[in-house]
Amino acid sequence: MNIVNFNIEYIVVGMAGVILYLLYYVYTKDADYSKSIHSVASVVEDLNRELFYLKKNLSETQENLENNSQRMNDENIYEEVERSVYDMVQPLKAAITQLQENISTIDVEIGNRIALLESGVKQISIPNSIHGNDDEKIISLFKQGVSVETISKELHISKPEVEFVLKINKIK
Repeated sequence: MNIVNFNIEYIVVGMAGVILYLLYYVYTKDADYSKSIHSVASVVEDLNRELFYLKKNLSETQENLENNSQRMNDENIYEEVERSVYDMVQPLKAAITQLQENISTIDVEIGNRIALLESGVKQISIPNSIHGNDDEKIISLFKQGVSVETISKELHISKPEVEFVLKINKIK
């Protein structure tokens, strides 16, 4: 009988431990839920405050619109819009005018540069002694292994002219 009482005591102590653990668990969860509910309540309060201010601003704006619509007729609205558009277009017009002036300046400068390049190209001339036949002779002799100096002496042309023909024909 003593053993049965002893086992019942263990069971009662175990149950008491489980009940204490459940009470602790419920208490901590209740604290967590309380914190969550408090934060949600503060957010809802802030939203209600903002909603109040928005409704107030909306009613003020509607009153202003009603007052302004009575004061401005269609002609006044048209004039105001026209004035606003004019004020917006003026800076664009000035910028476009400046761009046109810049383009004109660049156009003149490019024309001057082209004229300068054309006059420079006219001054460059190909040597008179180099002809199609001389080119073929120079290439033929060079391919036969004759040196540039020898080709120059043999054809009575300068060494740079021989090198020029070889470079143009992409041989040297």
